[in-house]
Amino acid sequence: MLTPYEKGNKNQTTLWTECIAFYEELARRFPNILKFEQAAVSDGGIPLHVGVVSADGVFDREQIKREGRTVFFNNNGIHPGEPEGIDACMAMVRDFCFQPELLASLGKTVLLFVPVYNVDGCLNRQNTSRANQDGPELFGFRGNSRHLDLNRDFVKCDTLNAQFFNQLITAWDPDVMVDTHTSNGADYSYTMTLIHTQCDKLGGELGAYLRDTMLPQIYSDMEAAGWPTCPYVNPVVETPDDGIADFLETARFSTGFTALHNIIGFMPETHMLKPYADRYDSMRALVDTVRNFTIKHGEQIKALRAAAKATQRKQKEWAITWRMDEENPGSFHFKGYEAQRSASKLGDYIRLSYDRSKPWARDIKWYNSFPADTVIKAPKAYVIPQAWREVIERLQWNGVQMTRIEAPTTVQAQYYHIANVVSRPTAYEGHMFHDEVSVEKREDSFELAAGDYYVSLDQDNARYAVETLEPQAHDSFFRWGFFNSVLERKENISDYVFEDLAADILATEPETKALFENWKAANPALVKDKDAVLHFIFHNCQRQREPEWRRYPVLSIV
Repeated sequence: MLTPYEKGNKNQTTLWTECIAFYEELARRFPNILKFEQAAVSDGGIPLHVGVVSADGVFDREQIKREGRTVFFNNNGIHPGEPEGIDACMAMVRDFCFQPELLASLGKTVLLFVPVYNVDGCLNRQNTSRANQDGPELFGFRGNSRHLDLNRDFVKCDTLNAQFFNQLITAWDPDVMVDTHTSNGADYSYTMTLIHTQCDKLGGELGAYLRDTMLPQIYSDMEAAGWPTCPYVNPVVETPDDGIADFLETARFSTGFTALHNIIGFMPETHMLKPYADRYDSMRALVDTVRNFTIKHGEQIKALRAAAKATQRKQKEWAITWRMDEENPGSFHFKGYEAQRSASKLGDYIRLSYDRSKPWARDIKWYNSFPADTVIKAPKAYVIPQAWREVIERLQWNGVQMTRIEAPTTVQAQYYHIANVVSRPTAYEGHMFHDEVSVEKREDSFELAAGDYYVSLDQDNARYAVETLEPQAHDSFFRWGFFNSVLERKENISDYVFEDLAADILATEPETKALFENWKAANPALVKDKDAVLHFIFHNCQRQREPEWRRYPVLSIV
């Protein structure tokens, strides 16, 4: 059973129909090795499939969990223009079916895989959308049927694909994930580069194990396999000469999303300028390498993950944003090409190019430390009013345990006042993302309604809850716009009426008058702007308050 890639000229990738038919035939021939089935549908109505490979024919998820088996997860085709993982996974699963020795190497470990994640994009085949890439001859498209990039959708879940992925991760709770990609960017000698769950952000002993044990072994094994590997080439200036930085993969990306579930994630990025055959071979080697490490060290990885969850149940403080340490870079022995700058033949500017006849190898700066930047004190629980059903659904898809409040009750709780928001001027993946968020912590008494949701942080999925419900977190629900309505005042003023009322407010509210005087001193040009003057008083006075305006509706019980 050769794959379409193997039957072709090694510059071709499978059609979606060929891929699914291939797995269905394998599952028919080897029912005790491979279980393959449709698990969902995409926004375009195309089936989404999941496969499970087991050496002893155990496919039942509950039994696998009960027996404490290691689960290795391989996701493919999130960007179908980067298809080598799709082709390599087909050959890998086929080899498990036909090679008893390879199947035996799985032991009790289970291989979980998604053959093609962005099925809509995979069916949108052409050869025009990736101008910088060397092959294959035809390939899929990054956007899905809603023109969304699925590797930005894991928190906001605008797509049925992301909803399916959230629920798949919750149901299976894999220990290690490899999500296959192709890179863009600089030119260098490596065919394989690697993004991994950022170790500081993963945190604790699990993060230390990834940094100090797992990554060095993966790099060593890839070198031995003939595919020297380097960290993802993310230049801090323009070329690798000035150093590279780890990719801070926040929760919108697959490896950042899986970190919310204490899963070690890898995003291999083969180099776009290398022949497709080399990219395919290096991808197969990388998936095999990480899988074999996971099989060998599965018990230790599972123990570290369990310890991380137990620690987080009682955690007193939570980091919710991280920043690159620019003062203390590490180093990496990098093999690159000489960068050259010359006059462009197209316009009046200087262009960058790389001279492959002039390779170099030397230590470069590697910015791989990301200490916590924003840290919050852990509340005992959150309360989410039931009106915010889109948020509640996403928490449920991710296994966050919640209880319904049974009767109306009064509580003293902390809440955030949204002090300032700076949003992107244009749409980003269908949302007006909030790049900057500043908050003020306040406290008040609140009436909770029967049916509101109480989210205790004494649970295994506490991290997902914290990093989505804290508005300042990198990829919080607030940043993605789920609470935008609280940023709008619902009532307004008629200036000719409010003019007299404003004067009375300043005469009777000394705090408002002091704020106004400070504002005038700081903004002398705006004193001539009637709307600016009246709206400042309107927005800051006590007499015309709208308590819900800029009040983040998720409460913290401390």
